[in-house]
Formats: sequence, structure tokens, C-alpha cells
Amino acid sequence: MNTLLQHGVTAQAEARPETIALVSGNERISYGVLERDSNRLARLLIEFGCSKGERVALLMPKIPQAVTAMLATLKAGAIYVPLDPAGPASRLARMLESSDCFCILASGAVKDMLRETLLHARLARRPIVGWLQDRAPELDGVAGFCAADAAGLQDTPPPCTVTDADLAHILFTSGSTGMPKGVTIAHRSVVHFITWAQSYFGTAPGERISQHPPFHFDLSTFDIYGTLWAGAELHLVPPELNLLPHKLAQFIAEVQLTQWFSVPSVLNLMAKYDVVKPGSLASLERVMWCGEAMPTPTLIYLMRRLPHARFTNLYGPTEATIASSYHTVPGCPSDDREAIPIGTACAGEALLVLDEALQPVAPGETGDLYISGVGLSPGYWRDPDKTRGAFLLRPGHGNAHERIYRTGDLARVGPDGLVYFLGRADSQIKSRGYRIELGEIEAAANATGWLRECAVVALARNGFEGHAICCAYTPQPGAEVTPARLRERLRALLPAYMLPTHWKAFEFLPKNANGKIDRPALRAVFQAPAEVLHV
Repeated sequence: MNTLLQHGVTAQAEARPETIALVSGNERISYGVLERDSNRLARLLIEFGCSKGERVALLMPKIPQAVTAMLATLKAGAIYVPLDPAGPASRLARMLESSDCFCILASGAVKDMLRETLLHARLARRPIVGWLQDRAPELDGVAGFCAADAAGLQDTPPPCTVTDADLAHILFTSGSTGMPKGVTIAHRSVVHFITWAQSYFGTAPGERISQHPPFHFDLSTFDIYGTLWAGAELHLVPPELNLLPHKLAQFIAEVQLTQWFSVPSVLNLMAKYDVVKPGSLASLERVMWCGEAMPTPTLIYLMRRLPHARFTNLYGPTEATIASSYHTVPGCPSDDREAIPIGTACAGEALLVLDEALQPVAPGETGDLYISGVGLSPGYWRDPDKTRGAFLLRPGHGNAHERIYRTGDLARVGPDGLVYFLGRADSQIKSRGYRIELGEIEAAANATGWLRECAVVALARNGFEGHAICCAYTPQPGAEVTPARLRERLRALLPAYMLPTHWKAFEFLPKNANGKIDRPALRAVFQAPAEVLHV
């Protein structure tokens, strides 16, 4: 059975064309309109030369047209690459270089970001630009089209030779060398997860489901296809509400959402400001989180105020497609220190807690967490070395080998048979739900040319950010370096969520016996507030 991601949406459009699919403010898009517009845009892409396996970048804010663009790309047989419209341009340029996109679909106030990105990028071919709005802004040397050009085209799906083993999208994550990594995701992996999730959660037509994460973040994949495959309403949460917990609670109440899914940091903020009152948000049937550990006090706060809702912890890296395990909390924890497990593997997947020889550790012992199963990515886009380093072949029975993914997380199996996450085994952290390689921040800081050496470490925090990112540095002789100047320079190289907030200058960075930077010693320094500048 060759089921593709767009097929589930087409089936709902045929069954209930007048039903609302997407809601953003006062804009409401029906399944019939979504199907028609995505079919026409797909045909327009094909007319401009898009073919099977081409990459189409998406550069636009969180608007319904972004979902139309995703579906159109898939219907054209291509692979979509969502980009963060907030930039920075230099990072987006690296993604364009890596993915070698045939086309960029753009909309909204992204003209300046697009121009700067194209100036930074060293491209083997110049992509065409399709503007999903009535008029295309002028960009020197850029050919393309606008949405109006699709108006007269057929509104049925074009022929498609893609199979479910082919790629649906490429999601770029932070890379330790400073180059973002393109995680490739096949149709069949997302289809498998969505099918499992619909069965487990019971998503149904008429539900109103949140779409909180940005579209370049893998959690949004579940929101979009999990909702549209069920014939439910997808409500795009305005990004400006992320730091306004009162407004966010008001949004949930006014829209009468039945499902909320996000990283825990947003829920932490709502708990910190006590915006969820007992008996409020009565429409919520499910609260789910993924991307980082939920602090138990936040979970207790929410479960006491929303006793009617079902609370589920999902776990999984981008490389394993949305989530690989789940745990629905059976009752409100009685202790703030009670650990919340990541639980049990989703159907078709396995969580493996292994030692250095890739053998299972005894229950209760700490080991490295690996994942196997249908959700695994084929690997990193055009990077066989990184793929081989992260996706291993574990000897199995006879001549069989099991393909497993090294998550970089530590875990243990509890006496209840459930898996418990214990933290990162390397320099990768989660902050506000984003996966961050501290090495990428160091690479950007070193690229300024102002520093003799630097090191970035992270301190765990219970607040909204999850981790405090700390930068220790030694200036070049004669360089006028301040934390404020460094931060401003890094702002052009890194997304805002990757910028350090704690800084300290050293004459020499501390070293261990092997001559390497002593990172534990640096963490100790940053834990002493009087020693550190906050910017």
C-alpha cells in the first residue's frame, strides 16, 4: 500500500470539502479550498520544471499558505525544506547550499531576509522564487511566479510517481561543526506515526487542535498531518503569544481547543504566572508535550487544574520522526521530585538502553539510549559520514543487523519496565524545545575573529529556557571585546534561542590534565553569579 502524506488530506477533502481545515485569526480555510489550492500550486511547480525528488524551500511565517505549500510540494513529487523566516540569513544560506533547492516558496514580509540569504549563499544553481501572494516583490536577478499564475490551472492532483519510501521533507537541526544538519524524513515514517497516533489518541472530525511549534520544527509535522488526516480543525497559535502566558490561556479558552501539543517550556511559563485556573480550559481533552523534560511541579500544577484532561509525554529526536515513545500519566504525581518516564516505544519502534558494546544494560543501570524501527530517518542529507556516525548497524540474530540511532541521551529502565530519560551524554542541549549543539555556538563565536579561544557550556534551569547558555572567552590581543558587542555580532550568525545569556572573559581558559578546556570547571564558575556578566 503506497500511502503518501498528501493522500490523507485529499481523502478528507473528498469526504467533507466544506469542513474547516485551517484557522488563523479571522482566516478560515476549508478542506476543499486547501485541496484545490495545493493541487493548482503543484501543477504550477511542475510547469516551471519541478520534478520528482527536487527540493522546495519554504520561507514564510506561520500562515495557512505554508500548509498549502507543503502539500503542493509533495503533490509535485518534490521534497519540502522549511526555513525559519527569522533567519539569520547566513544560516539560511548554508541550508540552501546544502539542499540545492530548485525553488523557494515565499510569502509575507520576508523579502529582505530572502535577498540577504541569496547574497550569502554560494549556489550551484539559482532557485526560482514563487510568491504565495497576489504580487511578487521585485528582486534583482530572481525569476519566479506569484499565486495568481496558478488560478487557471486544473484543481485535481497531478500524476505522481513518488513511493512511500521517498523523502517528504528535510528538517535542518543544529550541527556541532557550525553547519546545520539536514535530517531526511520519508513519507512512510510520518504515515506510520500518524496512523499510530490517531488510533492511540482517538483524534476525530470536529476537534480543534493547536499548532504551536514553528513549521521548521519537527513537532509541527504531527500537528499538521495528525489533524488534517482526522478531518479536524488546525488552529495556528500566533507566535507572539509565546511569552504572554495570560494571552495564551485566553486563546485556548476562546478557541475551545480540544488538544494542546508543545514543548514544556510554554507550559512552564503558564504555570509560573498561574494563568490556568481550576475549572478553566474545560474544552481541553489532551495535553501533550515533547522536545524536553517536563518539570514535575509544572505537571502537578496543570493536572490539578485540568483533572478532566489526559496528559501524555512524548519522546523522540528529529532523526526518529516526531516521537518514538509515549507515556500517559496515570494520575497526578504526589511528589515534586517524582520522575516522569518517557515510557514505552510507539508501535513499530524500540527503545534500547545499551552499553559501549551495544549490549543491553541491566534494569536500573544507566546506559546510552538508542532507537530502532520504522521511524528512523534514512540519514543526513548528502552527508554519509555523519549518517554512519549516528545510525549504526547492531549485530542481531544470525546474519541480521539491526539499524539503530544513537540519540546521545542517557536512560535507564525502571522497575516498572518503563524507560526514564536521564539527560544528555554530550554537549547537545534542549532549550525552549530547540535542540542546540553548543559546538555550533562556539563555531560562530570563533568566526568573529575577535577571540583567541572560547567555550560554551550550559547550566540546567527550571525556568522557561530549560538551560542557561554560558560563553567563556579569551579576547585576541588588542581586541575591544565586550559581551554586548559579542552578542550583537552573534545575532547575525545564530537564531535568537542560541544566543548565550551569561558571559565571562578569561586571560586563559582553564585546562585539564590532557590540555583540553576544563568544561566542568567553567560550569562551576558560571554557577557563581558574582563572577558572571548577564547580557
